[in-house]
Amino acid sequence: MATRFLSQLARFSRAASHGGGQLSPLSTLRKLVAPKHFSTTVLGLREKDAAFPPELLSNREVLTPDRATGQYADLLTRVTNFQSEDKGLMVLAGDVFDVPIRKDIVHRVVRWQLAKRQQGTHSTKTISEVSGTGRKPWRQKGTGRARHGTLRGPQFRHGATMHGPKPRSHAIKLQKKVRRLGLKIALSARTAEGKLIIFEDLALPSHKTKYVVSAVSEMENVKKVLLVDGGPIDTNLKLATQNIHYINVLPSIGLNVYSILQHDTVIMTRDAVNRIVDRLHTPINR
Repeated sequence: MATRFLSQLARFSRAASHGGGQLSPLSTLRKLVAPKHFSTTVLGLREKDAAFPPELLSNREVLTPDRATGQYADLLTRVTNFQSEDKGLMVLAGDVFDVPIRKDIVHRVVRWQLAKRQQGTHSTKTISEVSGTGRKPWRQKGTGRARHGTLRGPQFRHGATMHGPKPRSHAIKLQKKVRRLGLKIALSARTAEGKLIIFEDLALPSHKTKYVVSAVSEMENVKKVLLVDGGPIDTNLKLATQNIHYINVLPSIGLNVYSILQHDTVIMTRDAVNRIVDRLHTPINR
């Protein structure tokens, strides 16, 4: 490549000398490389010259397209704390925090979760359980009234309830892989919205509520916050958030789809993320 370039330079110099003109080697080099859109000017970046001339900048706002979600791509996110200090970066697993959003899966998981937590303690009394006499109220014939054998029937006041509810379980069955997928979708949705924040830890200097309130007030567009810690909840954090209606705290083992949907912002510690990823990567026992 270098030999070819030098031969072209010598040929160009000879042609210029036969034409009666004398060109310096630098001028010859500039004419040779000019058609290839190269520049021989070296721009140095000094502090006073670092700013780009404003007259050459366009006033039109340039919007970059948003990143496509649901690509199972690992995500790099910033790690901070309540004091907004930089604690480095963390990689979020793409098969947990960047899965395609499916509302039907979320709906199935929420139905399963709400049905399972329903107490089902409703109860009514049948004719054998209601209080009352077992005596026949009047004789069978001759009174002109309808025939009855007891006053505990459903047609009488204080009588029984027919086909009423009894204590039972309202739980429905849902496959474990669907439950896991619902949790992944909920986490991916908050990540795509930019509402998933990673903290190094949830340590507070005191149990005073003002520390948590001041930290949350500095966040933008935050209405309800869900704090997720890896292990047991810290005592200071529990006391500082127990009387704030828009902040709830959960351990990583208790993270669920319904709680994520109820809060527009989810703050998770680094340890909580690692534990949830390990739990979702564990093979399902069949």
